[in-house]
Amino acid sequence: MLSVAPVPMAPKIQQTKAAKAAAALAGGKKGKKKWNKGKVKDKAQHLVILDQEKYDRILKDVPTYKYVSVSVLVDRLKIGGSLARVALRQLESDGIITPVLKHSKQYIYTRAQ
Repeated sequence: MLSVAPVPMAPKIQQTKAAKAAAALAGGKKGKKKWNKGKVKDKAQHLVILDQEKYDRILKDVPTYKYVSVSVLVDRLKIGGSLARVALRQLESDGIITPVLKHSKQYIYTRAQ
């Protein structure tokens, strides 16, 4: 049987108080991980109740659009989607716009000839 005698290790050299303080200041803790690095887009503030000024603008601008849909009205006029759907139905009944495609999900209109 083989016996191995333990080899004594060299004693650890104690640091002075000044050296310990300097070491503590030198090494810094890494900051908390930030998961969001991109910019946050502001939430759009669209109208949900139609005022007279916006109604007049709809009557003036929409007949000049070649392509009219809910998303076009929401984007250009800054109104809510439900308000845009109501406006499209009203403009169609007045004969200001004519339907191109009527689907359960998407309505596409164009200006009246």
